[in-house]
Amino acid sequence: MNWDDHLRLRHVRTFLEIARFESVSQASDALHISQPAVSRSLKELEALCGTPLFDRVGRGIRLNAAGRMFQAHASAAMTELLRGKDRVASEGAKSTRLSIGALPTAATELVPQAALSFAAEAPHAQLNIMTGPNWLLFNQLRDGQLDLVVGRMPENDDKAGLLFEQLYLETVVLVCRPGHPIQKARNKEAALADYPLILPPKGAVIASTVGRYLASLGLAEMRGAVETVALPIGRRIVQLSDALWFISRGVVADELAAGRLLAVDLTSPLLSGPVGISQLQAAPVSVERHLFVACLRKAQRQ
Repeated sequence: MNWDDHLRLRHVRTFLEIARFESVSQASDALHISQPAVSRSLKELEALCGTPLFDRVGRGIRLNAAGRMFQAHASAAMTELLRGKDRVASEGAKSTRLSIGALPTAATELVPQAALSFAAEAPHAQLNIMTGPNWLLFNQLRDGQLDLVVGRMPENDDKAGLLFEQLYLETVVLVCRPGHPIQKARNKEAALADYPLILPPKGAVIASTVGRYLASLGLAEMRGAVETVALPIGRRIVQLSDALWFISRGVVADELAAGRLLAVDLTSPLLSGPVGISQLQAAPVSVERHLFVACLRKAQRQ
């Protein structure tokens, strides 16, 4: 396909000037190009769109419904291009800042890999990574303190005004120390009541998943001796006791791979949940945020 068969900036600029004046001759004067060149660009654009953008009224022209629709998008696109030009001209290589919220399930592997790629791609950008409970990070996202949050998809009540992009599905696991007596139990679900539990705190994304699972076993009233999703705390308590910990697999993936913790083989596996990227629907354009999202996708593929 010839390059001239594609939408080009001259098409957009010419269209916007014709739309502004509703006149080919006045658009020609404003653009300092000949009227035949203006008419040719308009004809090419209408061919690309597959529909006329102006109605011919007598010897003049007037925007039609399709033209008004295209004008709205073309104006917005041109505004962003001009903003980008002004930003590059004014900021140059100045440092920019991107603030990321990382829930525990993504903080051990996905976000660190993406951060390394982002640092290589955007050496002048400063990346600020915060961790914490999901309710806090999503509040900060809505307040504009964070540019995006990486982790489990929020519950239905928390998704208003957000865009979520799933990267992968992840399970919740029950972990114990090596040599824990539950590993020899025939009915491991029945043995749960015999040991102290470490549960996700209220407000953690996986809290409802674990709660539903315990309720299905008739253990809805069971409470955790400790509530945490923090790796250093949960890991050490499990290693030093007979406590069992419900936690997202991603948080303890390295511990499981190294054999420092073991996953209890439950006959009824816990529900999996989507892990991905949450952003505000009304977030302004950000080159850095767009790049970091691309780095997250790349890290997941790898």
